[in-house]
This record gives sequence, structure tokens and C-alpha cells, in this order.
Amino acid sequence: MKRVFGLFLGIVTAFGGFIDIGDLVADAQVGARFGLSLAFVTVVAVVIIMCFAEMSARIAIATRRAAFDVVRERLGPKAGLAGLAASFTVTAMLVMAELSGVALALELATSVNHLLFIPVLAVVAFLIVWKLPFEPLEILFGVLGLATLVWLVAITHLAPDWGSLLHGATHPSLPHGEGLPTMLFFAISLLGAQATPYETFFFSSGAVEQGWTSKKSLPDMRANVLMGFPLGGLLAIAIQTASMLVLAPRGISVQHLSDSVSPIAYSLGKLGLAVAILAVFAVTFGATMETLMSTAFITAHFFGWSWGVIGRQFRSSRFYALIIAVLVGAVLFALTTIDPIKVTIYAVVLSSVTLPVTFLPLLIVGNDRRVMGSTLVNGKLANTVGSLSMLVVIPAALLALPLLVATKAGMG
Repeated sequence: MKRVFGLFLGIVTAFGGFIDIGDLVADAQVGARFGLSLAFVTVVAVVIIMCFAEMSARIAIATRRAAFDVVRERLGPKAGLAGLAASFTVTAMLVMAELSGVALALELATSVNHLLFIPVLAVVAFLIVWKLPFEPLEILFGVLGLATLVWLVAITHLAPDWGSLLHGATHPSLPHGEGLPTMLFFAISLLGAQATPYETFFFSSGAVEQGWTSKKSLPDMRANVLMGFPLGGLLAIAIQTASMLVLAPRGISVQHLSDSVSPIAYSLGKLGLAVAILAVFAVTFGATMETLMSTAFITAHFFGWSWGVIGRQFRSSRFYALIIAVLVGAVLFALTTIDPIKVTIYAVVLSSVTLPVTFLPLLIVGNDRRVMGSTLVNGKLANTVGSLSMLVVIPAALLALPLLVATKAGMG
């Protein structure tokens, strides 16, 4: 039974990385504007994040330490500090966006302004981190996150031409009225949102917390990777498909979270909408916890602080003080009434910029036999996929900011 419960780590990680406030809107935008022409980006992102999440967890198993800690020691503090600064900035922005996403879900359910919920949700988030160990957290949000399957049900209920959908996904084309730079911008945004760097830190830290410290843990770890991330990718494509079927024919553009769930209401009515709102709440709250803990994990690993989610609160005072500081900053930022959707778009674009400085160090450490040993060092498959991934993320990182400016964040 413990092994079955352990699989929820992969599921909740996939939901946090693929289906969060940014992805709910980005996938809906892509589906409404480009149909399934960018579905291949999600497939590529799934392969990339599977490769490096598995690598980061394998580093944790080999060293019994989180991957970022090992990277800092192996490559030196300067290289580690660059990665820390970039990852912390992006992930802290996402904490604010995810927290706002939970509040927006509650606004959809109650019609109460979402800003009123944000301070309360921040307190709840801290209490959960303070009191709950990893396993109940994984199970809770893993189960609730399964409500996202409502998008698959909605698509089936719409009875589309499946052959046409497959053709659209396998034959990308530039829709009439859209420019190539805009399409490239959304492709890079999807990559940054779905191959998220913080997932590798969270997954590696989770491996240590779960006690994955021997080769016997490899099957469980790889089962998490093989189940969780593809499920997240499937749900992302489902959101794109639902928007293509419902929003695109009506010329509806996605400007708000409510636009992302409107295809569910159209297909399944009020009951479907209620399930969709529950799904949004679950995945954004799960992503809030994941991003929040990731900011503290990577900082604690770099500076050598004591860290942990349960049982070490008073010995990990700096770890929890940082969590409080990030939450307070997120609340204050959100209460300025800045649009959380825009913040998320900028965050995922910046995330794509940080992909090379996150993944390349993992690839280097994964090939170091002194660190990994002869049995856990990267094999041919990991090195091939990892190297090909770098050929994707490096050009994406170089193009991200110029395209952000040139397309006015996809609105130009």
C-alpha cells in the first residue's frame, strides 16, 4: 500500500507543473488561437521534464542529498548562485500567481472578490507546510487533482471528429491572421510552463523526504515519472482541445481563468463546471505548495541550511522563515491588484530562459561517476535525451525575451 501511495508524488508533481494557473490559461489560449498545432510542444516538454526529473531523483538516490546541493558542490558556488537567483525569482513569481489562482477558483464558486481570500489562503498554506508530512499532502492533492479528468469527459461529450483532431495535432500549421513570431512565443511559453525547472528541485527533495536512498527505490521513482508527467501532458492537450472545439469557432479569446473553464460549462453544464472549479482549486493549491516549498528547498540546499517538511521545524528555522517571507511577499504583490495571469505569462517566459542553467548542471553531475557510481551514472538513453533536450531549450532561452517584447507577450 505504501508503494501505491508513493505514486501520488509523480501525480501531484505533474499537476503542479503541467496544470496550474498559467497552464490553464496558456493551454486555453493556444487551443483557441492555434488549435492543436502546438500540441507537439507539450509532447516535447513531457519528454524533457521526464528526463531531468528522473535524473535529479537519481542524483538524490546516489548521494542521499538533493540535486541542487550536489550541483553547488560539484560545479562551485558561482555557478550554483546563478542558477539559484534565476530559479528563485521565477518560482517566487509563480507562488504569487498560484496563490491568486486558488483565490480565483474560490471567486468562481462564491462570487466573492478573490483578493479577500488571498491572506487567508497564505496562512492555510503555511500551516499545511508546517504540520503535514509529504505523504498526506501528495494523497490529498493527487486525489482532488483527478477532477481535471473532467476536460477529457467534456471532449468526449462534444463528440468531435477524432481523425480531424489527430490530423491537426500531427500537421502543425499557422492559422490565418496569426504571425509566426506570435506562434513561436506561445510555443516557448508552453515549454517554460510545462518543463518547469522547479519541478526537478521539488522531485529531488521529495525523493530525499520519501527515503529513496538506494537502488531499490529506482522502480518506484521511475513509476512516478512514467505515470505522472504523461498524465499532466495529456490533460494539457485536453485543455487545448476543449478550447479549440468550443472557443475557436465563436471567436472567443481567453483573458481570464473563467474563460478556461467555459468549455466545460458549455459541454457538461453546471455539474461539469462545479467539477472543473474543484479541479482548478486542487491543481492551483497543489502548485502553490510545490512552488512555495521549492523556493525554500533550493535556497536551503545552496546555503547548507537544515531543511525538511515535517519533524524538523525548530531545527530548520531559516527554512521556515524563508517560506513565511515568500508568502508575505506573494500576498503583498497580489494585493496590488496586478493581473495574476499576466504575472504568470511573464514567469513562464522567464522560466524558459532558466532552463539551460537548470538542466545542463544536472546533465554534468549525472555523468560524473565519482558522484553517481558505476550503476547510477547516466546511461546512453539519458544522455541522448538530455543532449537533444539542450538543443531545444538553449534556442528557446535565447529567443524568449526578444519574442516577449516583439509580440507584446503574445498580444501583438
